[in-house]
Amino acid sequence: MTQAEATRQISFIQAVNEALRQELERDPSVIVMGEDIAGGGEREDFQDAWGGPMRLTKGLVNDFGRNRIRDTPISEAGFVGAGVGAAASGLRPVVDLMYVSFYGVCADQITNNAAKMHYMFGGKVTVPLTIMTGIGAGTNSAAQHSETLYSIFTHFPGLKCVVPSNPYNAKGLMTAAIRDDDPVIVFNNRQLMGLRFDDHVPEDPYTVEIGKSEIKQEGNDITLIGIGFTTRVCMEAAEELEEQGYSVEVLDLLSLSPMDDDAILSSVQKTRKVVIVDEDYPRCSIAADISALVAEQAFDYLDAPPRRVNAPHASVPYSRPLEALYVPNKEKVVEAALEIID
Repeated sequence: MTQAEATRQISFIQAVNEALRQELERDPSVIVMGEDIAGGGEREDFQDAWGGPMRLTKGLVNDFGRNRIRDTPISEAGFVGAGVGAAASGLRPVVDLMYVSFYGVCADQITNNAAKMHYMFGGKVTVPLTIMTGIGAGTNSAAQHSETLYSIFTHFPGLKCVVPSNPYNAKGLMTAAIRDDDPVIVFNNRQLMGLRFDDHVPEDPYTVEIGKSEIKQEGNDITLIGIGFTTRVCMEAAEELEEQGYSVEVLDLLSLSPMDDDAILSSVQKTRKVVIVDEDYPRCSIAADISALVAEQAFDYLDAPPRRVNAPHASVPYSRPLEALYVPNKEKVVEAALEIID
């Protein structure tokens, strides 16, 4: 193996696209549907003009055709519902819900149908549905296209929720989601889309286990917990804190439902302090859930109360300067960490 092969680096977008392509090749029951994912509806002169708003499906329609890469009308209720029905009928659909803020017009299809069918039919029906959706501020897309609403979906039994943080786990989690017999929602942060990381991304198919987190680096003085893009923020904060002489552990959550409670508690029991960094709104957030978990099950180990770094309880601003202040950043995480370390 050459050095280039040993450190194969591709972007987040390329990693997701590669996972989709490999699963389409492996399993003829896999289809992809959504708005603009093939480009131009039936117009051949615009075929593949988009590849979806994030370019995640770019090139797929040319290789797999319009029966398997299906442009849909602008009706999330319609095509998410079609995805649920297709999954219950034997296919493995991947549905592109462009932005998570659009969940409101297809919530019934997700929370009342996809989440509950397996249970209500006594296990006789499986719903191997994958929904991929864009989350996150920082791209100047205004309030309706910049939210980070994964906590809403974790509230419902029957839904699995994962949040990739780099190209390696983006490919592995997407592959695992498509192969899973339960509905899985993959939340892709748009600030990660065009980035390349140092992580090696194998060309062959592989999975990352749903329900497990990853320790990005070990430390003894404090735990920083990140989700998707905020894992990158945690790593930046850890570097600054270590320059000040502190030993920092960074936990990348990866899966929000099921959540790796054991890894969270084990890390907090070791470091005795925790900062949870979550871009979602603060009320009823994943950060609030983790804070409660730690307070209830690791209280005797804590040297300080759990600290949360969330976005404010306000809509995402369109103004670039205000948006930069809105999202969790390295400075906010370092400040929160120092307040409980000292």
